[in-house]
Amino acid sequence: MAMLSFERKYRVRGGTLVGGDLFDFWVGPFYVGFFGVTTVLFSFLGTALILWGASQGPTWNPWQINIAPPDLSYGLGFAPLLQGGLWQLITVCALGAFLSWALREVEICRKLGMGLHVPYAYLMAVFAYFTLVVIRPVLMGAWHHGFPYGILSHLDWVSNTGYQYLHFHYNPAHMIAVTLFFTTTFALVLHGGLVLSSTNPQKGQFVKTPEHEDTFFRDSIGYSIGTLGIHRLGLFLAVAAVFWSAVCIVISGPFWSRGWPEWWGWWLNLPIWR
Repeated sequence: MAMLSFERKYRVRGGTLVGGDLFDFWVGPFYVGFFGVTTVLFSFLGTALILWGASQGPTWNPWQINIAPPDLSYGLGFAPLLQGGLWQLITVCALGAFLSWALREVEICRKLGMGLHVPYAYLMAVFAYFTLVVIRPVLMGAWHHGFPYGILSHLDWVSNTGYQYLHFHYNPAHMIAVTLFFTTTFALVLHGGLVLSSTNPQKGQFVKTPEHEDTFFRDSIGYSIGTLGIHRLGLFLAVAAVFWSAVCIVISGPFWSRGWPEWWGWWLNLPIWR
């Protein structure tokens, strides 16, 4: 696809965080940069380690390949490659790739003179992953508490972790996170539906303007957040949902080891029920 005419204005030198002009170029529509190179290196190395780990296992079935974390007995130490060391190396590669991609986004934002909203939002997702494979295992004293790399094995880990605390949906942070995820979906569905209805009018009607969109919500719910506001709201809801999902797992184990229904005993003991 030919480069858009205005893109040439933004393909300028500078804005790099590391490396100066060394990798300050584009390949087709893609900006490279120093962190683009490190992203590729970490990604290829991590993928190669996963494939090598699969070659040492009993199957090549993509659903059943499993790279497990070290046994509980290794604690927070290094484990042999085939006893969990591979999981540790792949985790380092994954974090290296994710953080490199975020820093590459920062460089692109600096070139375009944009705010850093996109890399900040992406880093929240990286933070959730970091919580699962580093923060929670460190707080619990063993890398064993990280999740395994594999499709079915990962789903089993999620299920087992939920059952370990009896009813995980009683986790208050989990409740907040799920509510925010559904609210994010609801808000963006309303926004997307409104845009489509405005830009795809009935036969014989004109394409509607943002003023019509604002009027629709003022007439239906009494308030319109506006065209810029709905995107800010969507970003806030999505980031908050990911943040509380990280909180819900990091408090499960390090700070609460019993079934989550028991946590709600304080509610039953309120004086108002007596």
